[in-house]
Amino acid sequence: MTNKICLITGATSGIGKATAIELAKRNYDLILLGRNQKKCEKITERIQRMNNHIKVKYYVADISLINSVKKICEQIRKDLNRIDVLVNNAGARFLEHQLTSEGIELTLATNHLGHFVLTNELLPLLKSSDDARIINVSSAAHGGGKGLIENITDPAKYDGRLQYSNSKLANVLFTYELAERLKDYSISTFAVDPGGVATNFARNNGIKFWFKHLAYYLLKRQLITAKKASETVVYLVSSPDAKGQKGKYYFDMKEKKSSELSYDKSLQRKLWEMSEELVRMLEVHETDKSV
Repeated sequence: MTNKICLITGATSGIGKATAIELAKRNYDLILLGRNQKKCEKITERIQRMNNHIKVKYYVADISLINSVKKICEQIRKDLNRIDVLVNNAGARFLEHQLTSEGIELTLATNHLGHFVLTNELLPLLKSSDDARIINVSSAAHGGGKGLIENITDPAKYDGRLQYSNSKLANVLFTYELAERLKDYSISTFAVDPGGVATNFARNNGIKFWFKHLAYYLLKRQLITAKKASETVVYLVSSPDAKGQKGKYYFDMKEKKSSELSYDKSLQRKLWEMSEELVRMLEVHETDKSV
């Protein structure tokens, strides 16, 4: 019997790593995507030692760089003829304004645009599965989103907390629009709130902010481990009950209503169109550079 194949972004730490370990116990072949080769090698070797009945492979790519994502997808399409599950997990919070080398604001690039491109580039492989699933890891913070996430190029206009919330709202909007566009295919689509997680998430903003992040969830008595946070993702990957569900938002292994704004169909379409336009802009820029 052929194992199902699951690709996980941000697989070297936190929820992504915990998800990979749990799925290995369920005999899923794993494709792990990370930006640090040594960390990718370490987790791949660890999981392969756990279960020699599965295949574990890694690819190195920076999810915030569209050209990096496209190149790795080209390689994945050459190596595989099918993917059963895509877990778009990688994410970060940046309090200070930063642009990628491609000119995209870093929160937008990391938390949404990279996964938008990854998903679309790998759709041919997902369509080859008879029970494909796409799981976008969002957050309760999406409820603080005020509208369409923007490519903020002016540091004076940047609000890191709002941009993060808008990026998590984008994860849900993307999930719902994806469900609409894939309604004729056997591909299930989910957005997930994993809860407040005790990981190194947000540590890039400094120890002080990281402690505040942990303290917030501790005071609410909602701080959980990465393993606990991965439970809903693992459930949606593996449960027969999740088959065929489209455009669903989950928390604690149960379907839940997302924010009112996330159901705005015009906003869902605008996010898709904006994402396509940014990708086209980068493609034109790359073409101009090569001439």
